[in-house]
Amino acid sequence: MAAALCNHALVAGLAGSCARPVKSRRSLKVSAAQNGEAQVWLPGVERPRHLEGKSAADGYPGNRGFDPLGLGRDEDRIKWLAEGEKTNGRWAMVAVVGILGQELLGVHPAWYLHGEKEYWLPINALTAIMFPIIAFFEITRLQGFAKTGKSGVVSKFPFDPLGLDSPTNAEKEIKNGRLAMVAFIGFAVQALVTRSAGPVEDLTSHLSNPFGNNIVTNIARLPETLAQRAL
Repeated sequence: MAAALCNHALVAGLAGSCARPVKSRRSLKVSAAQNGEAQVWLPGVERPRHLEGKSAADGYPGNRGFDPLGLGRDEDRIKWLAEGEKTNGRWAMVAVVGILGQELLGVHPAWYLHGEKEYWLPINALTAIMFPIIAFFEITRLQGFAKTGKSGVVSKFPFDPLGLDSPTNAEKEIKNGRLAMVAFIGFAVQALVTRSAGPVEDLTSHLSNPFGNNIVTNIARLPETLAQRAL
């Protein structure tokens, strides 16, 4: 009888242990990220000490421990540098969408040639108008950030009309911003080397003839391309 009870208790204990939920690797990774144990930019690389404990919730989205120049060692500037990266990423996202959209819609001339166009005002007058306007927005942005530690526009800090501000969305934004900055650098290099209508034409040209139209052949033809442009 005692043996039967012991066996029953043993089976019940095993069943109970099997019924306990087991966390998947994905859930463990998510919980680790939420606790500030973010990934590093390269597997096996140690995170610099001055970047430890800085998460998206603290205003440092996308912290992967990448700081080869040690710019983040200054605690008084690191948050402003993180804000600067976010701002440049936003400008890059707008630029990439505009460049692709212009080419797909057939707007001429190419995006890098718009400085040659004649506008409704001379360039000097346009500069005189734009400079104080941009300066106003940038000065108020700096003043607002100094007071709140948040990015915004004029008197709204943070500027979040849709209520989307969250650590998760901040991570997504900085990832897309970094991708857009790399893409814009690529667009600028393509414009210099190929002098084409834009990145879509360059991609189409490469896919149609991968061995004849690539980075190596385009650089080799650069003197000829620049000479034709000068004519």
